[in-house]
Amino acid sequence: MPSYILNDHSIELHYPAVMGILNLTPDSFSDGGQFLEPAIGVDRALQMYSEGAQIIDIGGESTRPGSEPVSEQEELSRVLPVLEQLPKDQFLISLDTTKPAVAQAGLQAGAHIINDISGGEDELLDLADKHKAGYILMHCQGSPKNMQDAPIYNDVLKDVRSFFNQKKEHLKKLGLPRIWIDPGIGFGKSLEHNLALMKNLSYFRDDSWGILLGSSRKSWIDHLCDAPTSESRLGGSIASALASLSQGVEIIRAHDVLETTQAIKVAKELALIE
Repeated sequence: MPSYILNDHSIELHYPAVMGILNLTPDSFSDGGQFLEPAIGVDRALQMYSEGAQIIDIGGESTRPGSEPVSEQEELSRVLPVLEQLPKDQFLISLDTTKPAVAQAGLQAGAHIINDISGGEDELLDLADKHKAGYILMHCQGSPKNMQDAPIYNDVLKDVRSFFNQKKEHLKKLGLPRIWIDPGIGFGKSLEHNLALMKNLSYFRDDSWGILLGSSRKSWIDHLCDAPTSESRLGGSIASALASLSQGVEIIRAHDVLETTQAIKVAKELALIE
């Protein structure tokens, strides 16, 4: 049961941990537009905490394939009214952003973790270091607008691992309290790439970081199982979560917190995972 001091807040995590997704956007692929009102967003965050989420991941800009970026001010106007109202000592708050100005404001408002899909933006790393915050480094080939056009790898496992290895020494020098890596399921990956990564998550284990998996409700499940709507992908989401935990993944990023938490509890009782 590790205890971390992240952005001046001491928080204990019980692994495996579920990270609940809170999209404060009108156009996210799964739940866009549902939580735009700050009061509704706060209620949803607290609901996910009550369902078992130990981390709430707040995002104010959609990164679905083909999405367009939004301005700093627009993103701030979406995330800060929710972030400022959330308790900072009950669960971890992760801010999903690629913009230094948004990260700075979010950390000042009490966010504990920066979730960076940009692949290690220097300014974001410096801000995380300054605030002694947790940091999630995700692999992405291309940008959200074009990442799914035609992703190509020589060897997806070696290429993604090489990306993280190239960042390792710099991350060590920063002395961040905790780092997690995310292989970026659906971020510049074909179905075959996604499956190869999820079958071999243990390949990415390292003393320098923990591993986070974000496979929830994504289109790889549709391509594999003919599940065209995000709501129809619960079974695939939970299956991938449990398979990843058996490989040492620490954090599952999930839309369906209650169901994911329940599945993990049962799997632990049945000794399917530790």
